[in-house]
Amino acid sequence: MAEKFVSERNLRFLLYEVFDITSLLQYPYYAEHTPEVFDMILETALKIGRDMLYPHLEEMDKTPPEFVDGKVKVHPVVRIFMKECGQGGWISAMAPMEIGGQQLPNMIGLVPGFIFGAANYSASVYPGLTTGAAHLINSFGKKELIETYVPKMFAGEWQGTMALTEPQAGSSLADITTSAEPTDQGYYKIKGQKIFISASEHDGVENVIQLLLAKIKGSPPGLKGISLFVVPNKRINENGELVPNDVNVTGIYHKLGYKGCPINQLSLGENDDCRGYLVGQPNKGLAYMFQMMNEARIGVGIGATAIASAAYYAALEYAKERPQGRRLTSKDPTLPQISIIEHADVKRMLLFQRAIIEGSLSLLLQCSKYSDLEIVLEGEEKEKYSLLLDLLTPVAKSYPSEMGILSVSQALQCLGGYGYCDEFPLEQYYRDVRIHPIHEGTTGIHGLTLLGRGIIRKNGKAFQLYLENVQEVIRRAENDPELKPYGLELKDALKRLQEVTSHLIDVATKEGPDLFLADATLYLEFFGIIAIAWQWLLQALSVQKALKNKDGLSEADANFYQGKMYAFRYFFGYELPKIEGLAKRLTNGDGLTVEMKADLFSD
Repeated sequence: MAEKFVSERNLRFLLYEVFDITSLLQYPYYAEHTPEVFDMILETALKIGRDMLYPHLEEMDKTPPEFVDGKVKVHPVVRIFMKECGQGGWISAMAPMEIGGQQLPNMIGLVPGFIFGAANYSASVYPGLTTGAAHLINSFGKKELIETYVPKMFAGEWQGTMALTEPQAGSSLADITTSAEPTDQGYYKIKGQKIFISASEHDGVENVIQLLLAKIKGSPPGLKGISLFVVPNKRINENGELVPNDVNVTGIYHKLGYKGCPINQLSLGENDDCRGYLVGQPNKGLAYMFQMMNEARIGVGIGATAIASAAYYAALEYAKERPQGRRLTSKDPTLPQISIIEHADVKRMLLFQRAIIEGSLSLLLQCSKYSDLEIVLEGEEKEKYSLLLDLLTPVAKSYPSEMGILSVSQALQCLGGYGYCDEFPLEQYYRDVRIHPIHEGTTGIHGLTLLGRGIIRKNGKAFQLYLENVQEVIRRAENDPELKPYGLELKDALKRLQEVTSHLIDVATKEGPDLFLADATLYLEFFGIIAIAWQWLLQALSVQKALKNKDGLSEADANFYQGKMYAFRYFFGYELPKIEGLAKRLTNGDGLTVEMKADLFSD
């Protein structure tokens, strides 16, 4: 296995040189932190990833959780890691100080999740889910609910989850049937089933707290009638003891990858004794849950990028060490073989991976910075960053997820037949990364979200703000002779984006939603390529600034920046041109997929 799974140098470059995380320290909310604190977080996370998580990567894949007598047994490192995450403050890191958190910026809070995910994605999910669930209770729960559950979750003693999906509903949450019947005892009786719930029961913690969507009897139909509940697997009785809460695991799913974390089916209220505790107001549950869902969507993007990063470094190490063939200009078979990294096609595959990974990570940090600014600003500035974050979340989830699969595939390809065998971790990474286009809303759902809601929200205000952000980076690039041609390329791409978007909105007006949204997934891909090009141009500006002081650079730093420029050039030369084919399809408007009849899919 490769000794490296992430680039510490790239993380520092993005945090300090591109996004200037220290600029957040001017705001009172973050003022107690220092760059030294950020450095310590980065170094400690790397140590945990290297020493605690990475050694168990393959073992957790080969010995997945077991379902025994209605209970789920997971790898012992889960309990150790959850305890470490509690004691080290990793679960509560971004929570406000008054509730036991450290009030860290989301930008630095993203970094441990990325490192842990690259070291061992399955293990990283346990604390990540708990952070999101605890934040949801803190944001909308009553004081008693917060005091009962959040401290144990922050301590890593209790797991948090998100329980949305049902067998008959899938992504269509309007069709959930899990019911909640009010009592005069301050709780609701919950009945129903949930499926595909990560970490919803396991022996790595003492208790699991489900953040669960259900419909109160008599509530409005559809999405307007959904409420949010805390449903613990074990509730606290009048004596302060944990007792079963009529939450039963009826099955554990056997999966392609991501095997170290159990995905369960839950049956609630089989004995009419499952108690749920309302979070916030009745019938507001979906609005509340979207907070955790959107955080989780950024987390999915991070996870996909992290796995792709680990695969890239495994492929890079192999490519440097594996001798095969000779240069095409060499005709002497007695000459020594060269390392495969000297072959142009292997360099292409490695550049593709780096362009995808480092572009995706940059977009995720951009979104995190928007989130940080949304917290500390007021009025129009707050709304600005809220709108930008809302618009870009489907892209930040879906682009790394979809392209992460292709990136890991290219990493596996670098190893040839060895990549396909379990002697190397590439085949595991390939299986592990495949879940991400499905997790937290399929790519198709996010295409509908971006085009059907994000682009047109508030009469296109979010889209206009996004265009202004990209145009500002283009203007900066036009002042640099080396970057000006790339700025003009992105300017043309942005114009193409506006043309395609305007065309599709016209289709919506004239033809209706079916034709308008038929190729929303392709629009998401189209939009995503341009968004990553924007991020690469942003990075190139920082690279050029550093290279102007090349006399003061170490050899390692000079190589890093020059490698960045090659990856930047690769993206503009190989990936950005792909938008033309997508634009052609998106402006065609023949309604092929709308017109195709189901019974024509025949033998």
